[in-house]
Amino acid sequence: MEFKRGDRVEVHSEEEGFIGSYYTAKILAKSVPLQEYLVEYETLCTDENEPTKMLREIVGAGNVRPVPPEIKCSAYSVLDKVDAYGNDGWWVGRISSDVGEDGKYCVYFENSKCESAYPGDKIRVHQEYKKGKWSVTNYKRS
Repeated sequence: MEFKRGDRVEVHSEEEGFIGSYYTAKILAKSVPLQEYLVEYETLCTDENEPTKMLREIVGAGNVRPVPPEIKCSAYSVLDKVDAYGNDGWWVGRISSDVGEDGKYCVYFENSKCESAYPGDKIRVHQEYKKGKWSVTNYKRS
């Protein structure tokens, strides 16, 4: 998919410690021959002491996708594949336990081998973007 200046996108990180995460950004420019984009992140700043100066970065076209459409989900089940919002981005994981008395779901992140609790409004159905189409991969592992 081609993006133009001003488009809102999500950028998939391949940096160690950030694999499995997506960050919302805006397209600032595109380099056609290199298939790269200059993006400005909505939630990542260049310095925590300057929270209004947002991080800009050149990323490969293969790491950029449109912002996924919203899918309403009133409840999640154990092993559902989800994205959980934390540390300024969306992280891919699986529901590892039913909703607790505190109203939070435990989410297990395979890449980091960690588990954390999230309220339902910080979780979304995981979707993959391939060949210009969104698909829901909210399946349970067999």
